[in-house]
Amino acid sequence: MAAAAAPSDRVLTVPNLLSALRLAGVPVFLWLALGPHADGAALGVLAFAGVSDYLDGKLARALGQTSRLGTLLDPLADRLYIFATIIALTLRDIVPWWFAALLVGRDVLIAATIPPVLRRLGYGPALPVHYLGKAATFNLLYAFPLLLLSAGDGWLATVSRPFGWAFAIWGTALYWWSGILYGVQLRQLVRAARGPRPPLPPREDPGPGQGQGQGRADAEAGRLDAEVGQ
Repeated sequence: MAAAAAPSDRVLTVPNLLSALRLAGVPVFLWLALGPHADGAALGVLAFAGVSDYLDGKLARALGQTSRLGTLLDPLADRLYIFATIIALTLRDIVPWWFAALLVGRDVLIAATIPPVLRRLGYGPALPVHYLGKAATFNLLYAFPLLLLSAGDGWLATVSRPFGWAFAIWGTALYWWSGILYGVQLRQLVRAARGPRPPLPPREDPGPGQGQGQGRADAEAGRLDAEVGQ
């Protein structure tokens, strides 16, 4: 199997364009969900975000357009969509505040601890995205449209509610689990940067009778020195 190509410095790529469009949709979603309460259009923005999140990674590998900018834009867009959707759903009383605190608190904790340590060690600003983090994001991006649908009336809202909360609970659990794994990765990098501790030299404790033999040797050396002096 061929090795994956290293990220390039290219900016104008198809995956980066998709990520930029996904980022531009964040304020649009917030306005639709909190302003006119145009839930149908807001769901369309979330659907585009989910599809483009899948496509940009696929296209980057298929077209050989993996870039350093893309590795930053992709997780940034994911975090912003999660943050924006949580704000909208909480302000509209669709989800409780403690659920929002669980998701936002995880991101705040990681942002406050991991990037400063990575910069001090001379690494980039972020760790590589873990597959569990991607799985958590996919679960949450499925949960949010369903929870938004559950705010309406009728059978669709009734059906969407349990499925939305199922995806939300699994997504939150994976979200924190991936955060713990990022902490483990950071700890391993810190240990590797410090290097292995040099082994202590073996202690030369005298064995049985060894101290007495050493005393006799010193006495014999003193007697020979006296004879030479005579």
